[in-house]
Amino acid sequence: MALSFSPSLVIFDCDGVLVDTEPVANRLLVRVLAEDGFHISYDECRRLFVGRTMDAVMTHVEAAIGRPLGAHWPAYIRDETLKAFAEGVQAVAGSRDALQALRRKGLAFCVASSGKFEKMRFTLGATKLLPLVEDVLFSAEEVAQGKPAPDLFLHAAARMGHAPETCVVVEDSVPGVQAAVAAGMPVIGYAGDPLTDADALKSEGAHVISDMSALPALLGLK
Repeated sequence: MALSFSPSLVIFDCDGVLVDTEPVANRLLVRVLAEDGFHISYDECRRLFVGRTMDAVMTHVEAAIGRPLGAHWPAYIRDETLKAFAEGVQAVAGSRDALQALRRKGLAFCVASSGKFEKMRFTLGATKLLPLVEDVLFSAEEVAQGKPAPDLFLHAAARMGHAPETCVVVEDSVPGVQAAVAAGMPVIGYAGDPLTDADALKSEGAHVISDMSALPALLGLK
């Protein structure tokens, strides 16, 4: 089944959509948060924080523990996460084929992530996806508000030269789906990870798929 319209631009989230980083990143976050006095399970960490910037995570945790974590904390988490990624990170199954299918058909695409450019370039480079997207990366560090605000997706669409209503977003998080809907963009929810709440993505307005190889057909490319 294809979408009811032909998009001019496909905007991909990065973590959990193109690169399979969420398990590594969230296990690390659970451990560091426990050291800071904020105890949370891995599943709950995924539910609360996937799709959000590290600054947003810090604000949530500081409110819960009643003390500041320090201005250095987001950078510390990012550094520790990159060290963990250096031990090995994989591309999401089917993501390379999906990007290549879009390229063959001449359908524009880009990546818009809550993560910083350094992290995106590291993980996309480690999975050998970077050559496909290195010139079309956008980060929440470029806008005033990260997901679930629409700022990042609107910024990416404007920079790519496409009207919001002609774009489609591929996301795996509730904040990401909310951001796409707020931007006026149809959204495809990717729920290939067993811990991704497909029903939550659907309830926020996403058309949900569990296999990235289904994306080209959904976009009308097959």
